Amino acid sequence: MTTHTGRHFLQIPGPTNVPDRVLRAISMPTIDHRGPEFAALVHDLLERVRTPFGTQGQVIMYPSSGTGAWEAAIVNTLSPGDRVVCFETGQFAVLWRDMAANLGLEVTTLAGDWRHGASPEALAAELEADTHRTIRAVMVVHSETSTGICSRIPEIRRVIDEAGHPTLLMVDGVSSVGATEYRHDEWGVDVTICGSQKGLMLPPGLGFNAVSEKALAASQTAGMARSYWDWAQILAFNSRGFFPYTPPTNLLYGLREALLMLEEEGLPAVFARHQRFADATRRAVRAWSLEVLCQDQREHSPVVTAVLLPDGHDADQLRAQILDDFDMSLGAGLGKVAGRVFRIGHVGHLNELSLIGTLGGVEMGLARSTVPSTPGGVTAALDSLADSR
Repeated sequence: MTTHTGRHFLQIPGPTNVPDRVLRAISMPTIDHRGPEFAALVHDLLERVRTPFGTQGQVIMYPSSGTGAWEAAIVNTLSPGDRVVCFETGQFAVLWRDMAANLGLEVTTLAGDWRHGASPEALAAELEADTHRTIRAVMVVHSETSTGICSRIPEIRRVIDEAGHPTLLMVDGVSSVGATEYRHDEWGVDVTICGSQKGLMLPPGLGFNAVSEKALAASQTAGMARSYWDWAQILAFNSRGFFPYTPPTNLLYGLREALLMLEEEGLPAVFARHQRFADATRRAVRAWSLEVLCQDQREHSPVVTAVLLPDGHDADQLRAQILDDFDMSLGAGLGKVAGRVFRIGHVGHLNELSLIGTLGGVEMGLARSTVPSTPGGVTAALDSLADSR
């Protein structure tokens, strides 16, 4: 095994690098989760956490991954046999769709090529055909980290409104919240799903549901079995500053610190930083004479860039070489783009020097590989960063 000096570069699109401030907060002594100090912490968090979601409504927190938050969204709002429409924009959209089917829902899939986001036109046609209003929910991933595609949620909402359809809109914002502009209330999202390990700069372990009044009303009549995920129980306990289960106290400390960091930088500055880094990364990819997987300029994700290699070249082999030579982890291709793409994460606690170091590692790895490429990606990224300053 190669011996490396310096720090490991973790440039996958989540879990992301955890800031030292957050790590120190997590290391604080655990307190009584039934005491007044803990209740004060929870009340503070429930107010602060609304801001990155763009909501004035309820945000429900679980000790879970984003996958758990997916399940919570489904079981609190739907009944067995309900029909849902799922967009296939990448591997995480596929996994969420499969969960819906496993939970007994009737799933209509709007197929995609994994190079474009959710199609408003395809949804419009599906809603128009639904004359009996049987579709109970539309499920879409906002920033799909497997493909580097960011779907246009306001356009999806507009299609639903223009059709006058009562369906719920559920959005996976796992890699969006805290990293890119997200407006739960303004966009008319009914349930936003999130996890702690990306834009919120925490380790994995916290799941979130931001919920609309319409979603809360649906939960009153939804027929799916639920216990751990039950919104009603959690909201009742939250009103007093507690949880109906043992909470992840130390992760909540970390969440408070992460939210403070986002507030100090200012969310507009956070979003602009992610966009600058995404633009610079794509400039580098094109300078290397490689192809960005996402083909629609309107849909590039600000948090990750998926790079498509030419036919006959193995992206996993390139990733392994870069890891061995330069101690840098890049994201693997998932699902039907496995082995064809590698992913550069530029999300969370990241600055210009970290990004240039990342792109330098990729450029050195390409130079040592058999992948046909041209040098100059780092220079192109530097130019992009200078222009955007």
